[in-house]
This record gives sequence, C-alpha cells and structure tokens, in this order.
Amino acid sequence: MGAPEMTETPEHARAGGQVLSMLGRPLNCLTVEALGRRPMRLGDLLKELGGPSQTTLRGRLTDLVALGAVVKRGGGMPYAVENELTDAGRDLLHVVKAIEAWLAHAPEGPIRLGSVAAKGAIKALAGGWESTMLRAFAARPLSLTQLDRLIGGLSYPALERRLGALRATGLVEATPAEARTPYRISRWGREGMGPLIAAARFERLHMSGLATPLTHIDIEAAFLLATPIAALHARIDGVCQLAAQVDSRQRLAGVNIVIDRGKIVECAARLEPKPRTWAIGDTHAWLEALVRRDRGTLTIGGDEALVHGIVEALHDALYQSSGNGRAVEPSGR
Repeated sequence: MGAPEMTETPEHARAGGQVLSMLGRPLNCLTVEALGRRPMRLGDLLKELGGPSQTTLRGRLTDLVALGAVVKRGGGMPYAVENELTDAGRDLLHVVKAIEAWLAHAPEGPIRLGSVAAKGAIKALAGGWESTMLRAFAARPLSLTQLDRLIGGLSYPALERRLGALRATGLVEATPAEARTPYRISRWGREGMGPLIAAARFERLHMSGLATPLTHIDIEAAFLLATPIAALHARIDGVCQLAAQVDSRQRLAGVNIVIDRGKIVECAARLEPKPRTWAIGDTHAWLEALVRRDRGTLTIGGDEALVHGIVEALHDALYQSSGNGRAVEPSGR
C-alpha cells in the first residue's frame, strides 16, 4: 500500500470523535454503565459510582439528558426522580461496552474503565483519529518526518505530541530494529476502530444535524485498520472488494482484499472498476454490518460466502476479539 494523500484539513471533528471524546470523561462512561444495570435515583447513583461530587454528577446527567441518552422519570423532590437510559442511551451503552472491551486488551494489561489510564488511552485514540494520523499509519510504518510531510495543517511539535501520546498508550509501537521507519500501528491501535465505529454509528442515529458524516479518508482508514486483524478460516481464498458510497453522488471509498488460505496477503485502498466479488453499501449499511453484524442492506455480488466470512471476521475482530481473534468458517461454499 502506498502512502495516503491527506487532502483534508486535520484536527476538526470527524465521525465518532464527538462521542468518543465525551466518553473520555470517566464519569460519563461509568454513569452510562451504571444506568445500564437499572434506573437509579441520584442518591443511589452517587453510591453506585463511589461518591463523586454531586454537582459534577448532576452536570454529567444534564449532558446525557441533552444528548437524549437519559430520561428523568417521576416528580417531587429531586432525590425521588429516577434516571433511566433511553433507546439512545442503550446505544450509547454499546459504545461504552466497546470501549471497555478494547481497554481490556491494552498491551500492558487490562485498563479499568473510568481510570486515569483509560482517559489517556481514549484521548489518544480520538486525537489520532481526528488528526488523520491513524489513517496515515493504516497505510504503512512511518517516521515523524514522514508524518509531517503527509499531514498538512499541524505543526511539527503538534504532530510530535500526538505521536508521543500514541506511543505512550501503545496505539503505535516501534518497528523492528532493521526497519527503515521507526513507528507502526499496533494491533491494539487497529482494535481501536471498534469503539470509533460504534461511536460513529451512535452519532449518525442520535445526533441528527450535529453528527459529522464519514468521509472518504474515514472509510479507508476503518477498512485498512480493521481488515488485517480479521481472523479468517484457512479454507477461505479469493479477492474481494469492500466499498462504501460516501455521499449523495455515490462516490466510492474502500479496499480491495486478497486472501490466500485464510491469510490476508493484500489490503489496499485501490478499487477495481469491475470486481468479481464485492460488497457495497452506504455508510449506514456498513455501520450496521460491522457493529451489529447486520448485512441486510449491503449489496453483495460474486462469491457471497467469501463476503459473509469477511464481514463476520471484521465484526469479531472489533467486538469479540480475545486478542487473537477466532477463525471464521466459510458458509455455503
């Protein structure tokens, strides 16, 4: 894969970034998780969360109500009012669970949801996404100097700080000593697409008018980062194209994948005009396929079993990974 061309200005809101940044505040994650167990009054919630500042918790609940994730039921005195997750809140809980599962696979050992380390890891992931650094590393290992050439709009010191955060949290790792470029995306960095994609889905479903749409760069980054960690069964072979319609003009972004006996030997952001096997859909269709394993709105052509195996493996890599993934059997071939 060649170096990506960064044609968009970095460091503006990208799909998923708003929700991920919000959940980077430890109390937000913990509040959603607690209310996912049962509705609670303020006093019960304070006890459940270990006694945070009442003023701070009220502020977090106000934000979650404004987001449509929490509804207050009952009346009278404030302590008699119950806080309950809405349907949107349960979708937000799915994002929290994706973050929690991702944190459990951190390179230096599991990170506890709501901890200072979790806050740092989520912030680094969001920063790498919004600066397009993750897209750059999705293509190949890079040095800081190469990043500086690829990403316009950020100063060298700003890139250095963000790279430092990615390295400190284990999202980026050093390459072997003999490599010419010193840094590459880690497996855990690739697994970070799970929370990001879940967050992008939440924004699309529940933040109408405020959500940032997925762009060409976002879609390429998601496929390039997630596909190499998909665990496919050794009986799966073939070439497949995964493409998303980016906008109303139906411009396509995606990847072409070559699989040899279950191993992904090539994954490139190079779309063929007439692929033999493909899956195509709008961004909503792909969000549902990857997050919920719902392929119903994708259009599939060629070897359907191959496509099904790839989509299943992508979902498992992002949301059910144990660190090694599980091999997905081909079906109906």
